[in-house]
Amino acid sequence: MKSPITITEQCVVALTWTLKDTLGEELDVLDEPIEFFVGGNDLLAKIEEALQGHEAGDTLDLHLEPQDAFGDYDDRLLFLEPRHLFPAELEEGMGFEGLPAGCNPSAPKDRIYFVSDIYPDHVVLDANHPLAGIALRIALKVHSVREAEESEVGAGSLGTGFFSMQITPNAADDGPDDGPTTLH
Repeated sequence: MKSPITITEQCVVALTWTLKDTLGEELDVLDEPIEFFVGGNDLLAKIEEALQGHEAGDTLDLHLEPQDAFGDYDDRLLFLEPRHLFPAELEEGMGFEGLPAGCNPSAPKDRIYFVSDIYPDHVVLDANHPLAGIALRIALKVHSVREAEESEVGAGSLGTGFFSMQITPNAADDGPDDGPTTLH
């Protein structure tokens, strides 16, 4: 009988989770397992650290302070931009990969911006992760563990963007925005 694979650097894990704030309010639930590359860019360092040595079927309950999760909220990542630079069907919560031409040239180009407020003449955009500044409780379940393929190790990611607000170099070239960006 084959012994189960334990989680180590450069493997792939399929996870589900329930994510809550410290008051117990549910922030996100991942019901169907999604694969993440361990040892790359897919997971937060504290989650990877906690997963080490576990195997399929294990559950973990973690508490993450903002600095170990999505960072502190940074008001320097809020931008007030002219409304006319955005599509007519703009809604709060929509995400954009970078800002449209004509917006603040000093705004980071490699971020995802969420529309936080819409006014007649201006739009407020926020490049913070939606969970920035929040301490989190995450209940994880490991559904499977497998060895990573060579291409996955080379990429350092399976392309699962839940834990990142950075745009990968190729993602910016994919054309127009595909609508609101979700947590997973």
